[in-house]
Amino acid sequence: MPKEPADLVRALRAAGIEDERLLEVVRTTPRAAFVPAGHVADAYRDVPIAIGQGQVTTQPSLSAMMIESLGLDGIEHVLEVGTGLGFQTALLARLAADVVSIETRPGIAHQARENLARQGVRNVELRIGDGSGGVPDRAPYDAVLVSAAYPDVPAPLVAQVRPRGRLVQPIGPGGHEQVVCFERTSSGLEQLRTVTGACFVRLQGQYAFPPGDAESPTRPRRARPPA
Repeated sequence: MPKEPADLVRALRAAGIEDERLLEVVRTTPRAAFVPAGHVADAYRDVPIAIGQGQVTTQPSLSAMMIESLGLDGIEHVLEVGTGLGFQTALLARLAADVVSIETRPGIAHQARENLARQGVRNVELRIGDGSGGVPDRAPYDAVLVSAAYPDVPAPLVAQVRPRGRLVQPIGPGGHEQVVCFERTSSGLEQLRTVTGACFVRLQGQYAFPPGDAESPTRPRRARPPA
């Protein structure tokens, strides 16, 4: 039988997601509207999906873990680095007050904008540009979610987090890293906890890996527990 949104919710529960508000948003936000037509049959499976230009979506359970770690309650101003086709953006938009999302690839950003508009998501400002530098003219942010890996949090992103705000990012070289949740303090970022092991593509830009640097072919997914 074809998978349905409820199947994806069950997969997220099995992965440890407990935030009922987040689970309800996943249930009522059609992932099928945010994937290429040829992959609709996989939309409600807990798997990453290829979206073109060598890019893939983040595995839904991994995305949910990252979102849950931000502790959103509906009033936050959020920065998302890496829009993809907009599914994670739509989840953030329904859980926060508003979202600024930045995507480096214009074609993918254009499709995400159309996907969000078709679903009536109005509280997102989508930018095209270098996500490693954030979006300083809309800072500060209560929460920042980075969907690509780098060994450190880029300095511009640190500066754009509001005091006591949270930032979650895969920390590592790309392909094998730890997703870490930080809180902004008076002295910088303080690590709150490691969310999960994961495999992500590299964050590229002025404050990360050089643009055009070879990216890991690994799809953004949770790392498997050791045998």
